[in-house]
Amino acid sequence: MLITGSGIENPGTILGVEKEESAAGDWRPPTATWTPPDGYFGLGKLRKIQGFLLWGEANASENPVVEEKRERLVELLRGGRRVLVFTGAGISTGSGIPDFRGPDGVWKRRQPVYYHDFMRSEAARVEHWDYKLEAWTAFRDARPNATHAAIVQLEHAGKLAAVVTQNIDGLHARAGTAAEKLVELHGTNSLVECQTCGRRSEPEPHFDYFRETHRPPLCECGGFLKPATISFGQNLRTEDLRRAESAAKAADLVLALGSTLSVYPAANIPLLAAGRRAPYVIINRGPTDHDEFSELTLRLEGDVTEIFPPAVAAVLPEWSSSSSSSS
Repeated sequence: MLITGSGIENPGTILGVEKEESAAGDWRPPTATWTPPDGYFGLGKLRKIQGFLLWGEANASENPVVEEKRERLVELLRGGRRVLVFTGAGISTGSGIPDFRGPDGVWKRRQPVYYHDFMRSEAARVEHWDYKLEAWTAFRDARPNATHAAIVQLEHAGKLAAVVTQNIDGLHARAGTAAEKLVELHGTNSLVECQTCGRRSEPEPHFDYFRETHRPPLCECGGFLKPATISFGQNLRTEDLRRAESAAKAADLVLALGSTLSVYPAANIPLLAAGRRAPYVIINRGPTDHDEFSELTLRLEGDVTEIFPPAVAAVLPEWSSSSSSSS
């Protein structure tokens, strides 16, 4: 199971990321080049992983403890057949998605609107749409990064049980994760949903309407429209929980990426797999609520994008060879 949770000046950041499309218009990993500014040399090394330029951690290979942990991650990936990926905000900040809970996060400046307030108060609906509009451009223009691409590689190799994400940015879907493999526990900003009839629609026209009128948009049925995310005080979708739990119970490896594992009930999902003795790996910059749990097999501290894609890249040739020989 894989759980995932920025700026160009941080080691491990994706550099020179630009959207590329195939003739069919689908997203591909970027291949743009980038020249480090003065002062970057000596801090680390520039590497290319799966079409992304990564600014690597300085002398990581010279630290025997770090190197041993990364080799252990490769071993676990090599043995995984049904990998459950659980992701959090830490995998998306490098794609330009705003942080909500961090020291400079959105919620330091404004309070989230609770669902029951949204449903009963026009003022609350205005506030909700206003704060969603503030971040809409960032969400709309964000592109998947090397971590999202590496997860898709797992799927293409036939090793992915499911991606269970807390993220609402839609980047897993944009990267190419199949809908049947993706569980967006907290919903998605990529759609707007009527709270009465359940009809879903594209967000852009509704944001344009709100920007022009400062009035919350309504559905044709008269119901309140809201970005299709799970608000505070709103129940998670039963079907999403069922799918996540089913994947966790079938997984033989759990990877938690970029999550502090502090938001429940989502954070229980990796533990369902780990409780069945599936190896449990956490990769995150900063502490998580599961760091001291006995179920934890391997803990790697640092930027997910610096650690995870190279590990997947190391195993891919073996998976490709195995797939070719079996066919």
